[in-house]
Amino acid sequence: MAAGRTLDLTVAGCRVPTPCDTIGQGREALLLPALSTISARAEMRGLAHELARDHRCLVPDWPGFGDRPRARLPLNPESLNAFLDALIAAAPGPYALGVAAGHAAGYLVAAARRHPKTFARIVLVAPTWRGPLPTAMGPDRKPLFARLRRLVETPILGDALYRINISPPIIGRMMRAHVYADPAHVTPGVIAEKHAVTRQRNGRFGTAAFVTGGLDPVETRADFLRLFAGTIPPVLMLRPERAPRRSGAEMDALAASGQVRSVSIPGALSPHEEYPEAVAAAIRGG
Repeated sequence: MAAGRTLDLTVAGCRVPTPCDTIGQGREALLLPALSTISARAEMRGLAHELARDHRCLVPDWPGFGDRPRARLPLNPESLNAFLDALIAAAPGPYALGVAAGHAAGYLVAAARRHPKTFARIVLVAPTWRGPLPTAMGPDRKPLFARLRRLVETPILGDALYRINISPPIIGRMMRAHVYADPAHVTPGVIAEKHAVTRQRNGRFGTAAFVTGGLDPVETRADFLRLFAGTIPPVLMLRPERAPRRSGAEMDALAASGQVRSVSIPGALSPHEEYPEAVAAAIRGG
């Protein structure tokens, strides 16, 4: 059974109404969706329903993302860290389980460090720390990425550029390329749902920040691995078999560090949405 509520949070001096789903009964769990152009809490609902028989899952939208008009606030790592602090203050748990997908991974691990004993264990699903453009083009072009972000954020031209790059055909191509592992799962209905997410008011700001690396929680692989050093809850990483090469290499580096337990699962960059049963089984087995 699912219920919805809105937490009225304050982040970076801005009021941030935060829609949340609450699904299931039992031990508390916090499920954080990925940060992406098509990110919304709905992507976690299948997994939450799979975990619902023994967990009460809280699934929020990130500020600047989701399937509703987005609040305007500075979109940077400091704001997202502050958002999790405000969320934990409003819904303190403690949580038997914290699950983070994609780019949410680094933020959840950092929050667990700031809030000891809040999470008993952590699961990272296809964790990433570097945005699409820095991953594809390398970190040396940061000035270019910053200019592109500012361009997309401009009132008229930016909105036009954004609309061109989130058309249904482009969303479908992106999802088949690296979001879902099985192209047959990228149905017209799925594409329509994702397109509706992108068309929410102020949607271009979160996309521009994420794609250009403006929401990367760290700057280097070494910084990412350092998040896992010291005293943190046990961490299970779920490594999708069809992850893109560069993102998969970062997951493999984390596994090789010996700081997490790694389990292979089906999928690409959104296995929690495409294969929720397999992800839930891996969580229970881990």
